[in-house]
Amino acid sequence: MRFTLAGLLLSLHFLSTLAAYRPGRRTLKRPTLNLPAPRQDVKTSQEIVTWDEYSLKINGKRLYIFSGEVHPYRMPVQSLHLDIFQKIKSMGFNAISFYVFWGILESKKGEISFEGFRDLQPFFDAAMKAGIYLIARPGPYINAETSGGGFPGWGTYTPGLWRTSNSTYLEAYEGYIQAVGSQIAANQITRGGPVILVQAENEYSGFQEPYTEDFEYGRHLMETFRKAGVEVPITTNDAWPGGHLAGVDIYGYDSYPNGFDCSNPYTWKADAVPEYFWDAHLSVNPEDLNAVYEFQGGAFDGWGGSGYETCAVLTGPEFERVFYKNEFAMSTTLFNIYMIFGGTNWGGIAHPGVYTSYDYGSAIAEDRTLREKYYELKLQTNFLAVSPAFLTTRPTNIYATQGAYTGNTALKTTQVLDVVGNQTGFYVVRQADASSNAVQNYSLQVSTSIGNLTIPTIGGSLSLNGKDSKIHVVDYEAGSTTLVYSSAEIFTWATIDGRDVIIVYGDEGQLHETAFKLSSKDHGIKVVGGRGEIKQKSLAEDTIALQYTTTGQTVVEIGSKVLLYILDRTNAYQFWVLHPPARGAYGQFSTENPVIIKGGYLLRTVDTSKSTLAIVGDLNSTTTFEIIAPSTQAKSVTFNGAPLTVRKTSYGTSIATRKASLPAVRLPNLSSLTWKTADSLPEITSKFSDEQWIAANRTSTVNPTRLSTPVSLYAGDYGYHVGNILWRGHFTATGTETGFSVNVIGGAAFGYSVWLDSTFLGSWEGDAVHSNYQGAFNFPSQVAQGSSHVLTILQDHMGYEEDWTAASDFFKTPRGILGYSFVGSSQTKVDVWKVAGNLGGEDNADKTRGPLNEGGLFGERQGWHLPGFDDSRWAVGAPTTGISHPGVAFYRSSFELNIPKGVDYPLAIVTRNSTATPHFRSQIYVNGYQFGKYINHIGPQKSFPVPQGILNYAGRNTLAVSIWAMEEGGAKLESLGLELRAQIESSMPSVVNQPLTPWSPRNAH
Repeated sequence: MRFTLAGLLLSLHFLSTLAAYRPGRRTLKRPTLNLPAPRQDVKTSQEIVTWDEYSLKINGKRLYIFSGEVHPYRMPVQSLHLDIFQKIKSMGFNAISFYVFWGILESKKGEISFEGFRDLQPFFDAAMKAGIYLIARPGPYINAETSGGGFPGWGTYTPGLWRTSNSTYLEAYEGYIQAVGSQIAANQITRGGPVILVQAENEYSGFQEPYTEDFEYGRHLMETFRKAGVEVPITTNDAWPGGHLAGVDIYGYDSYPNGFDCSNPYTWKADAVPEYFWDAHLSVNPEDLNAVYEFQGGAFDGWGGSGYETCAVLTGPEFERVFYKNEFAMSTTLFNIYMIFGGTNWGGIAHPGVYTSYDYGSAIAEDRTLREKYYELKLQTNFLAVSPAFLTTRPTNIYATQGAYTGNTALKTTQVLDVVGNQTGFYVVRQADASSNAVQNYSLQVSTSIGNLTIPTIGGSLSLNGKDSKIHVVDYEAGSTTLVYSSAEIFTWATIDGRDVIIVYGDEGQLHETAFKLSSKDHGIKVVGGRGEIKQKSLAEDTIALQYTTTGQTVVEIGSKVLLYILDRTNAYQFWVLHPPARGAYGQFSTENPVIIKGGYLLRTVDTSKSTLAIVGDLNSTTTFEIIAPSTQAKSVTFNGAPLTVRKTSYGTSIATRKASLPAVRLPNLSSLTWKTADSLPEITSKFSDEQWIAANRTSTVNPTRLSTPVSLYAGDYGYHVGNILWRGHFTATGTETGFSVNVIGGAAFGYSVWLDSTFLGSWEGDAVHSNYQGAFNFPSQVAQGSSHVLTILQDHMGYEEDWTAASDFFKTPRGILGYSFVGSSQTKVDVWKVAGNLGGEDNADKTRGPLNEGGLFGERQGWHLPGFDDSRWAVGAPTTGISHPGVAFYRSSFELNIPKGVDYPLAIVTRNSTATPHFRSQIYVNGYQFGKYINHIGPQKSFPVPQGILNYAGRNTLAVSIWAMEEGGAKLESLGLELRAQIESSMPSVVNQPLTPWSPRNAH
């Protein structure tokens, strides 16, 4: 047992003060703390990925794992994985964590498909090519704001509790884990691939009473992974450090400390920055490294939210500086940021709590452009990459940080010491009140190898802005140079041509000091670049302190062995650290022979073969590069294959200017295209026959939501798990009916409309709050006794709920009709209910685009959204003209794109909010892929990025739009356009279009 009474008391304390976590919108009752289970005896003997109480090791070498979350299913263009991975690698990350969505791979029980975008191998191959490790997280439960939390739709009618050792659940996931586990196993580092860790389950932390952690479930799941061939360590991510599923190899936890209120992006709680993580870690798994498998990298935004740009502000550069450095103060050596690239909830991927975009406010935006927070992260990752002493540190003064080492009680400072090398110290300084915007002045009192010092030693004071944090170092080794201390933060260092190049930075205009141990003959100090002024002071016979302000760029030669770059933050953002590939299968993973280059929107790779430095990167404007590279490897320089004209600086680096090539492109005016239109709700006409539809006639259900209707009207019971659902109820009138009351459930932001025969009765238009709604709809006139009628209900299915609380089966919450009655007649019965959803249900018709791409609208069932459908007999009509009555209209058009190669010009389809006809829902299909779900009166999304590869950048594109008008006045799109989001000259890998499989005849009804 790895448990102590002190550990339990600590755990109970932090359970009452938990940082925000990511279960969605539910309010959960915290479970009683469970004792950690002993580790399961299911390990293998591999020795490539090992670990101890300090860090992970790859082939015996300690490694800080700086990872970012990317979900392959949220980027269906397989050839774009490498672009994203290269951007993450260039940011200084060395790993990517990824979920696998069970419900996409096994939409029909027993039939697992890795076809098309579902194939994981291109994802693995891209990681190998980029030189970045993978942490696989296949669930079976993943949460992730996905429909059902990743569970397949057929789970809603599978009996027994899920996320327990219930035999029906174990049997349900075994085939999936075997299949996906085998693919992961084939790509482990032990077999020549990039996968270094595999996570079991996900945030298995909250439990439906009276259930608690099911140890048998944990044992069985890990055994199933091992049987599938997984050899690398198995991990898990507790939602907080509560000791759940701690029997894995390397236990870890999650934290979302700033929450998800994107509508108030500048509001931080005073106590938002926690210190308890270190003791919490020690209470659960002190023999392992401190691992955080999910730390907040953005925030999800829900229907009716404020939009992802505000989420990017909430978790922007200031957040990164404060909260991430606080994690470093906890000696965290495995750190995964959720998300680093969010992607898109295209089709029906999302659960009801989020909309089409899953941008998440991440460092890399949904359209793959780079936010400022990308460049801030680059400063932190590169520092840790060259700080091996950090990998064996321990915080020394947890809970005694306020006023420590500064004497300023408005500040907290954590001393983090290397306990193996017994030399280097890291001092993490941040505001005691995390919400403060005040500037605090301070001095730092530290013990160094030359004695106790108060920094700055030359005079003046250090300063810390509000919502900021700094890491000061003591006795820090940079090659052959020792920094006795530095108040300026270190970006990176490298020994190049026998000289230690050290780059430090701070905010514009701040005062800093850095002290060096130097031999007596190397005390010459000379400013060789920039206009910064340097003060100096001898602190000991071999130690000299330099004082300066971080403004612009100043370069200082210190003797013959040190070249010091002093930068403000803006200039620091412009530097890149790249590594030429080494020989061998893992050559792209090399961290040797660094090359440092200033300039460029993005630098992806360098190669130093044949005495030529070949730089590959992207530009968005004219750039002047400064290149710091070995002279023997940079006799000539190329950028994207073209030679650069290079000149030398006085201090030996190279300068070259390159103008960006950003050709103009002409985009089509979508509103002026020739559009065709057809009615997509023939179900309300007298001629329509639902004879071929499935009869909703099941008199019982295994769904935990008990029936209150004579037959089950849960769409999932009939194999429909996505998109719009249509119900048709046939009844014979008694003559006294005056209306119809119905309770429909579809998830937050859903809506529904009701017709009696062809007469519109009304709609529940939906809001961001209600998951179900009881509506009463009056008949326009009295119906005749004995007359036959049909009630048609069109409802939205917003995805299944997540099942964050284990043993709750919340994901089985049905979609459909919970109850109904006839107003004025308790005797009227519906004789027959019929239901239609996506064509084929679990045997979905479109295998290319997968099981969640299309719903049950007539146009979708017919394939009208697909390229190649013959709409020549349709009437002319545009979505900006719209439909004049309640119902559904479908629109089709096509356009050409001719965007040249060598650029990255991300595009989005955009619309404006309509106030004239506010209540409507629209779906946007590009070449058959549904990349936009727009709810006009709820929002917030009005711009829908569509990646190259779904959009054909060199040819014809098919654009289809559905409009569901929910009120008498009809509806129209206020506008429809194609927006150019950025212009970047790019070296991105070639994009191959995803299969744009055309229409073929469908047996649809």
